[in-house]
Amino acid sequence: MRKLLNKIPLSLLIVLCLTLGLAPFTPQPHLWEKLKMLVAADLVRPIDMFDLLMHGTPWILLILKLSLTRTDKT
Repeated sequence: MRKLLNKIPLSLLIVLCLTLGLAPFTPQPHLWEKLKMLVAADLVRPIDMFDLLMHGTPWILLILKLSLTRTDKT
């Protein structure tokens, strides 16, 4: 996993988070909407679960890459 994350440029992950991770920008990002549904236990349709996965994956990868980079430096 570490080797795969090291191959992905940090700039690409940031661009993915700002585009796919936040799309559509209005009225609110899908990720935010799906997280609110998850907290309210309304995330029951498969399309909503897929949407959460699709829009959340860039953020998860970015967090993992940053945390692994931080632990590599220490």
